[in-house]
Amino acid sequence: MNQLLFSTSWWIPFYGLIGALLTLPWAIGLIRRTGPRPAAYFNWLTTVFAFVHSVFIFIDIWDREPENFLITWFKAADFDLSIALEVSPISVGATVLITGLSLLAQTYALGYMEKDWALARFFALMGFFEAALSGLAISDSLFLSYALLETLTLSTYLLVGFWYAQPLVVTAARDAFLTKRVGDLLLLMAVVTLSTIAGSLNFSDLYEWAQTANLSPTVSALLGLALIAGPAGKCAQFPLHLWLDEAMEGPNPASVMRNSLVVAGGAYLLFKLQPILALSPVALNALIIMGTVTAVGASLVSLAQIDIKRALSHSTSAYMGLAFLAVGMEQGGVALMLLLAHAIAKALLFMSSGSVIFTTNTQDLTEMGGLWSKMPATTTAFVVGAGGMVTLLPLGSFWAMLGWADGLALVSPWVVAVLVLVNGLTALNLTRLFRLIFWGTPQPKTRRTPEVGWQMALPMVSLTVITLLLPLMLQQWYLLPDWESINWIVVGLLVSSTVLGIGIGSNIYLHKAWSRSTVLAWRFLQDLLGYNFYIDRLYRVTVVSAVALLSKISAWSDRFVVDGLINLVGFAAIFGGQTLKYSVSGRSQGYLLTILVGISVLGFFISWSLGLLNKFPF
Repeated sequence: MNQLLFSTSWWIPFYGLIGALLTLPWAIGLIRRTGPRPAAYFNWLTTVFAFVHSVFIFIDIWDREPENFLITWFKAADFDLSIALEVSPISVGATVLITGLSLLAQTYALGYMEKDWALARFFALMGFFEAALSGLAISDSLFLSYALLETLTLSTYLLVGFWYAQPLVVTAARDAFLTKRVGDLLLLMAVVTLSTIAGSLNFSDLYEWAQTANLSPTVSALLGLALIAGPAGKCAQFPLHLWLDEAMEGPNPASVMRNSLVVAGGAYLLFKLQPILALSPVALNALIIMGTVTAVGASLVSLAQIDIKRALSHSTSAYMGLAFLAVGMEQGGVALMLLLAHAIAKALLFMSSGSVIFTTNTQDLTEMGGLWSKMPATTTAFVVGAGGMVTLLPLGSFWAMLGWADGLALVSPWVVAVLVLVNGLTALNLTRLFRLIFWGTPQPKTRRTPEVGWQMALPMVSLTVITLLLPLMLQQWYLLPDWESINWIVVGLLVSSTVLGIGIGSNIYLHKAWSRSTVLAWRFLQDLLGYNFYIDRLYRVTVVSAVALLSKISAWSDRFVVDGLINLVGFAAIFGGQTLKYSVSGRSQGYLLTILVGISVLGFFISWSLGLLNKFPF
């Protein structure tokens, strides 16, 4: 490898961080006369540098073995805290994807956020997003990965709450932050445990330790479940899945990054933890159950959404569930390929939906329609992105699911059934969205809708081309299977589920005047799916109520027991002082008598206790 490129590979995360810092004078109001756009240009330019740098490293390392290097942060006696970085085709390829999509999202934001007074603050937060994701991609340390996941949690909170003057936005940001904290706390416990029993938090050292580790079933199960909890919160997996659709209250360019890359960060960490999770069958089974439940449940819930961004966000949870299922089946390569195809297609879908929201000023699907002739670039982007999400030959997700299903068709046929079901439901949902948004009769808000400007159209068209070229990239990287080894029965099942989903979605009755069905049975099913199986209400009457009850008990005990005991001692001292002041005579013999009496009483109790000890020796 070129030594210069290798020695500077750790710079890639710092480009985004430098861009974020350069925007601060505009973000905090120190510079006002120029407006916020120079800050956006600074951050955009540093992202260009990061993208070009990562591409050069990727070209140089593609056919080489992975290399690692250590950066010692703190060392004292036996305590050595170092940061390990990995430079490999996978890690550097991830940085290319991150910086490339960040560059397109920031270009898109120049048009989408052009009239927002806090544009500089938005780009600063996008820089932090990019820096944390790039660092996570090349990190070879669980300690560093955990710290970067915490940075992502903070960035998510700030970006979801970007328009903080709206109460619903504040609630969404709070829920996203607190939900992730639950998983992060358990992950922190696992990090501390691993540092104790393994002696190192570098992934290369942990892999060697895992080969000879001899843990009890209970310890390995608890350790595996704790390691899963953090990624589960980041990827919006059941039961920590309710935050992602609420997070759609934030700006759409941030949603592009969040639904394509940020959620994939948790799955990427899970991929790196595979050898440790393999120590516990309980942890692997938990991944399989969690992934399956989320994939099927989120696909069903997306069918009942009338908010365009929420309908797409639930499909994000579903595909992250498939990634969890792949890791649980110890198919890490399939999970990475699925994450790649999903990230590109989902970013394109959110860009096209953001263009619709930008021109119509609404996210309500019942207020849209007839946009295909008015917004051709946006329509094409949505169709190509939808094709990239499902098994539509020859786009990316087809090869990811085929490579997975082909290998497990005989060993675990139920996995193929899950893939077929999720793929069919996703095709049905995307077809429904296409009909409600682009097909049909124009509504009042869509009759005079123009196509978006070049700042938004350019990244959308570029990503459309990339989505179409992804199969050629996979072929160039030797990631496509040979035609002779393809199981055509599996191909038929996957393609048939796509065709069936599109067919049902094209013919199902959709009436925009009714947000709910007039048929009681359909209304019950629609409410069940629309309210996410009432899980939030179930949490409210169970977990939230239990926490509220414990809080009340804690407050009562703190007020009446702890404070009461302290107040009792204080009142006793005050009362004793007030009583003794009347017995003050000013005579020394009186004070001496009091001291003698006190010493006598104390000596009596000491001698009595010693007598008991002599009489009843232990």
